Amino acid sequence: MHEPRSEGASGRAATFGVVDPATGERLALVADAGPADAIRALDAAEAVQESWAATAPRVRSEILHRAYELMVQRTDELARLATLEMGRPLAESRAEVAYAAEFLRWFAEEAVRIGGDYRVAPGGDFRIVTTRQPVGPCYLITPWNFPLAMLTRKIGPALAAGCTVILKPAEATPLCGLALAALLAEAGVPDGVVNVLPTADPARLTDALLGDGRLRKLSFTGSTGVGVRLLEQSARHVLRVSMELGGNAPFLVFDDADVDAAIEGAMLAKMRNMGQSCVAANRFIVHEAVAERFTAGLRARFAALRVGPGLDPESQVGPLIDEAARTKVASLVSDAADKGATIEVGGSALDRPGFFYAPTVVTGVPEDASLTSEEIFGPVAAIATYPDEASMLTAANATTAGLVAFAYTRDVNRAMRVGEALQTGMVGLNRGLVSNPAAPFGGVKHSGLGREGGEEGITEYLELKYLALQT
Repeated sequence: MHEPRSEGASGRAATFGVVDPATGERLALVADAGPADAIRALDAAEAVQESWAATAPRVRSEILHRAYELMVQRTDELARLATLEMGRPLAESRAEVAYAAEFLRWFAEEAVRIGGDYRVAPGGDFRIVTTRQPVGPCYLITPWNFPLAMLTRKIGPALAAGCTVILKPAEATPLCGLALAALLAEAGVPDGVVNVLPTADPARLTDALLGDGRLRKLSFTGSTGVGVRLLEQSARHVLRVSMELGGNAPFLVFDDADVDAAIEGAMLAKMRNMGQSCVAANRFIVHEAVAERFTAGLRARFAALRVGPGLDPESQVGPLIDEAARTKVASLVSDAADKGATIEVGGSALDRPGFFYAPTVVTGVPEDASLTSEEIFGPVAAIATYPDEASMLTAANATTAGLVAFAYTRDVNRAMRVGEALQTGMVGLNRGLVSNPAAPFGGVKHSGLGREGGEEGITEYLELKYLALQT
């Protein structure tokens, strides 16, 4: 959420307000970039692209290492800023800073491992040499739900690969983007390599950049609907694209599962960041033999959660990002109840300043309820029961999304069988958290293209070149 923009002398908005979701009050005014600013940023990125690409990999690596160290040193400062902007409890924001910093450290190490290949052609008459080069200026669009980690997950590999970047942080959380840019400059990133464009009108700014042939890559994290439109626009100049789009994660609890472990995993997979995560468990698909025990345990854990402002050390659950988000969650729960589901705990907005919604468990959710087909992005666990493995897998795969799935079972053969059968890019087996800088993050179907993190993450910012060498 942001406040109405103030108007500059030209009639175009000069600033927009950033709101604290715990109070609904304004935190700050931020400069509002427009199309002309976007082109100036691209001018700056293009001007230094060649020199940054030619910078020794070790130098790029050491800059990223310094940035990592600065993030760790400023954990409290950055965590407080993230909590103020997007509302989560301070302890979770500290964890995000650590997670975000690890992307800088990981890709600092990958910067010096960019390689190629040398081999003899099958006919023996020449040599096949491959090398990798930076794609060029990149446009990075990040969401508000992890306002630091989503930045470093893109900036880290881009800088390590030798690419210059233009960053558009989410309009709800631009302060973290500006703070990170300042930190990178302090770490030694040259002027023009990282350019930050906060804006309350992203469409106009994005149109300007995607319409300019000098841009060579787009990386976007956000909704599938917006991602599809960006893919269409990117086709005009045949841009390299990375898309991390929406999820609808199933969380399967089989009859042989360790139910207590499944409940612990469910709390992590569902309630991290108040459920405002693309990898949050969206649909709890539970075998009928363990459904009663699982539901009772999850209901008790949800009922005991403390809801309040993120800066309150007693708070375990913060607000949603804005009123629109809260209204959507309330509508999804109401729709399920109208179609016969039972609200076990919660089920309502809280009557207090800010955008709070009570942690909610809903059982008996029918297949035609919107809770099963739409990404909830809130603190709501929707539980449905099934009689066997086959029906559970059918329900899990009955979605156009394919980002992540979770499954709990004590049977290693079932774990592998289910892991291979689930139509997702990632699977957490007896684990409620899959995200790690060393692992490739991404989905299939409508959940995106490409991977972030792991050894695969840096290749998204590199072009493969083949040299035919006569011998």
